[in-house]
Amino acid sequence: MSSDLKWYKENDTDLIWWIDTSDQDGLMLFSFDKKTVFNMFKDYPYKLTVEQKKIFDKENPFWAEFFKDRNNR
Repeated sequence: MSSDLKWYKENDTDLIWWIDTSDQDGLMLFSFDKKTVFNMFKDYPYKLTVEQKKIFDKENPFWAEFFKDRNNR
């Protein structure tokens, strides 16, 4: 990952960091530690730990609902 990434949080209390990809359509990248980066559309929920998924779902209820069919596998 490039060191010039623009990291941000949706809310100050969130645990998830997002990478500003506003210049790239359809790319949503996030991390819990700014080291391991997940691609929301490709990796959620498959590559997240149980705890990471709980955090993601709590902080992002819209996306948890959007991807709810992925939880039935």
